[in-house]
Amino acid sequence: MSDETVTAAFLIIGNEILSGRTKDKNLGFLAEKLTETGIRLSEVRVVRDEEGEIVAAVRALSEAYTYVFTSGGIGPTHDDITCASIAAAFNKPVIRNPEAMRRMAVHYETIGREFNEARKKMAETPEGDTLIDNVVSVAPGFIIGNVHVMAGVPSVFQAMVLELLPKLKHGSKMKSRSVSCTIGEGTVAAALGEIQDRFPDVEIGSYPYYRAGGFGTTLVARGTDEAVLDDVAEAIRKMIRDFGGEPFEARPEDMEDTENAG
Repeated sequence: MSDETVTAAFLIIGNEILSGRTKDKNLGFLAEKLTETGIRLSEVRVVRDEEGEIVAAVRALSEAYTYVFTSGGIGPTHDDITCASIAAAFNKPVIRNPEAMRRMAVHYETIGREFNEARKKMAETPEGDTLIDNVVSVAPGFIIGNVHVMAGVPSVFQAMVLELLPKLKHGSKMKSRSVSCTIGEGTVAAALGEIQDRFPDVEIGSYPYYRAGGFGTTLVARGTDEAVLDDVAEAIRKMIRDFGGEPFEARPEDMEDTENAG
């Protein structure tokens, strides 16, 4: 781990996500694992299976962040165009990766299925790539530049992420302090903004909740410096008391998403 800020973006590719037919299950997993390793997921985009949109997104995100992760569009069908699109983004030709071909040929021979042209498409990568191992279904993902291209199937995506994480540069891990109160966020909003101005290097979030007996607000400070976080938490407690409330430790049920409660 270093003190360097390491950033990432996640590009979700697929018409099925935008239509609502498929519900994304990969974002939460990726965000959690990146946070654990000190990599800050800073942007998420969803694009159609359209080459121009994929190329534009990959180029923009690749320039802006340390790492880019993608999901979707590397299967065997006509609408799986992620490989060709990302190759175009890096001005690279698409090849049938020899190592990917070898692995998949062995796999399909072992299970007694034909290694046909459609399946061979899953061995295609941009020239100059590095493979990402797939311990679930063999067909690999790949890395080109700082872009990590993975399957959309959650079990495969998650296995690929776990394969990648030890090989990535880790940054300073984000830590947090959480304080709850039974005061609406609309009441504390202005004062909370003043605390944020005093501590610009800390992310302060306000999360209203409902439960039996009424509503309240959980205030969460996130940053890399433990001492500064302690100062922010104390400032939040003082603010709550100034409004006539009593701060208490946040509980899991206080973090449930709600509509604005204040």
